[in-house]
Amino acid sequence: MSKLLIVSPSPHISSDQTTSKLMYGVVVSLIPAFAVTIYMFGIGALIVTAISIVSCVLAEALIQRYILKSEVTIRDGSAVVTGLLLAFNVPANLPWWMVVLGALFAIGIAKMTYGGLGNNLFNPALAGRVFLLISFPVQMTSWPLPIASRLQYLDAATGATPLSIVKEAVRNGEKIPDIMQQVPDHMQLFLGQMGGSLGEVSALALLLGFGWMLYRKIITWHIPVVIILSIAAFTGILWLADPLKNASPLFHILTGGVMLGAIYMATDLVTSPMTRTGMIVYAVGIGIITVVIRVFGAYPEGVSFAILIMNAVVPLINRYIKPKRFGEEVKHG
Repeated sequence: MSKLLIVSPSPHISSDQTTSKLMYGVVVSLIPAFAVTIYMFGIGALIVTAISIVSCVLAEALIQRYILKSEVTIRDGSAVVTGLLLAFNVPANLPWWMVVLGALFAIGIAKMTYGGLGNNLFNPALAGRVFLLISFPVQMTSWPLPIASRLQYLDAATGATPLSIVKEAVRNGEKIPDIMQQVPDHMQLFLGQMGGSLGEVSALALLLGFGWMLYRKIITWHIPVVIILSIAAFTGILWLADPLKNASPLFHILTGGVMLGAIYMATDLVTSPMTRTGMIVYAVGIGIITVVIRVFGAYPEGVSFAILIMNAVVPLINRYIKPKRFGEEVKHG
């Protein structure tokens, strides 16, 4: 019997890029940020990260084998990346069983319910993070103090993030110039000397990972750069309009999950648009929603919600902003 010959329309692009190479390339790019995280939060960061990765890998393997009755594909590295990014989106003192629940939600609900890798509508790690934030708001907003808590896990000393401090102080009528004396300066924020989720702490480390992924052509610059520029533009307008009530654009960019979200969460190949124009629309939307939540909403942070909301809009973006068909005639005159 002859082999089945499958024919598909041209053009045909040949590449040695595989899912595994892409996923483990992301893991390599996260090494600088993980090193800073271990330095800042110590044993808690190690425990949370290990539990998150193992839980995500086991959850995917068990679901594929015993529920979906399909091939187990954990070797592709996607579950490892989800576990690593989920850990980067939670505090270093989160109880182990909450980490497991977050991993089960990320893999079981946000990923495998849709059919697995390539079919999910929402970023699994972010979905897991928001699930934990809604379910356990106290534990998800208790931030270990950097350096001082390196030898502690569950009983680590905690404090507010710079975003939380500013949000609360402005609500109480304090002025931004006075509030800035209570938070780390811009260089400290850039290096990561602040409380927050594991992967939020060092803009420098995240930028190194961004450079690696650009070099390896894992992602393009469009989404991260446009998100950051959008947030800078909209917070800049507010800052210029009233600098006594609004923090500077640089403060907004260096705090919270902007860098982590822009570089790693929003650029997920499955949940982001296919075209460059679509990427720009998607990124601007994330920037606007982030600023609206941060400045006018109840939460001091809005990156996770902004990305998930725009994930839901991606099918519409892909439908109405399509690439030009190969061989399409271009009209002149």
